[in-house]
Amino acid sequence: MTASVKQLLEAAHAVVPRIGAEQAEDMVKQGAVVIDVRDAPEVETTGKIDGALHISRGMLEFRADPESPFHDKRLSKDKPIIVYCASGGRAALAAKVLRDFGYTAYNLGGFKEWADNGGAVDKPIDRGM
Repeated sequence: MTASVKQLLEAAHAVVPRIGAEQAEDMVKQGAVVIDVRDAPEVETTGKIDGALHISRGMLEFRADPESPFHDKRLSKDKPIIVYCASGGRAALAAKVLRDFGYTAYNLGGFKEWADNGGAVDKPIDRGM
């Protein structure tokens, strides 16, 4: 069976809870891990949520799998994971993959919404140009 992006997103939204900034902040205070799955140029341009790990969507499975030589030890199945991207689509797909791996993952949505609502941000890299 062939799938479309629309179908993949519908499946992800069906199993991944969407949370807001206030709930995310409370979860972080209790030990949740935040992951930015955007590509590196996006993060360099806009910065990222304060304290978030940057794991691009393309590397997520490798970083999340404890059997992978690329596993990120900061990811633990006993801590909730909050995922975001630019608008929420990649975050939904990434959070579904994390759930498939046995993590408890949530979709925060997009970075812009977080930043526009006053969420703490690690500023972009100043290249001095």
